[in-house]
Amino acid sequence: MPLRIDAHQHYWRYQPAEYGWISDAMPQLRQDFLPPQLRPLLAERGLDGAVLVQARQHWQETQWLLQLSRDHREILAVVGWVDLAGEALAASLEEVSGQAKLRGFRHQIQDEADGAGWMQQPAVTRGMQQIQRAGYVYDLLVTHDQLATATAFAARHDRGALVLDHFGKPDIAAGVAQWVRQVTPLAALPHVSCKLSGLLTEPRPAGCGDAELLAFYDAALQLFGPDRLLFGSDWPVCLLDGPYQHGWQLCQQAIATLSADEQAAILGGNASRIYLEPDGTGL
Repeated sequence: MPLRIDAHQHYWRYQPAEYGWISDAMPQLRQDFLPPQLRPLLAERGLDGAVLVQARQHWQETQWLLQLSRDHREILAVVGWVDLAGEALAASLEEVSGQAKLRGFRHQIQDEADGAGWMQQPAVTRGMQQIQRAGYVYDLLVTHDQLATATAFAARHDRGALVLDHFGKPDIAAGVAQWVRQVTPLAALPHVSCKLSGLLTEPRPAGCGDAELLAFYDAALQLFGPDRLLFGSDWPVCLLDGPYQHGWQLCQQAIATLSADEQAAILGGNASRIYLEPDGTGL
């Protein structure tokens, strides 16, 4: 029986200067979020644990997340941050080489002034090559207007698993057909998977409810297939929409007609393969 895994969540001790992306419009997030708060939410849904993802671009945060993972068994894997383009990359990787729960890295490309340019930097290319040689997964955090460059980026870096966070942050108001056009080339790359996460907190027009959002889930199933999709709550960011259960219920509704094996893959089997297998490739 595969593990049941929430493939995307965060912890932090809130400090305004350290989490600048948490704006005045997000009062729900301006507090600490730590393992005791998430643990009962996982247990209520029969989830065995979660993949803990970076929320601050600082090596110190990665070290803190790893300490949490040593202290809390429900943290099954950590996706940290490292300076891919920095001269200290090799030293940083050596420093954490014995940390079994460190399974991948992420950069908040969506927050770069020129995210497309960042992905095209030669230093970033060299850094990606280095972390993939070391067996790490890479989480791809981009917005819908960066998907074309992200596709070229992913095609260059095919020696390990890449995971698209939050559907690639689609423009919900533009409709599912536009998102399908944008993400189809990326979904065609077999080493790229997609997290069914984050959709509930993307801007959407008035009157856009669950029925409209389910169209994105249906399209993701068509594009990636059940073997390359992962349920993720994006807790506590999901609290901007409502309780943890809303995203869980929406995913459950989206996959209800799939076979038991396909549902199990999306609810943990794929995350286990990508983030927990020893070689880290997920392939």
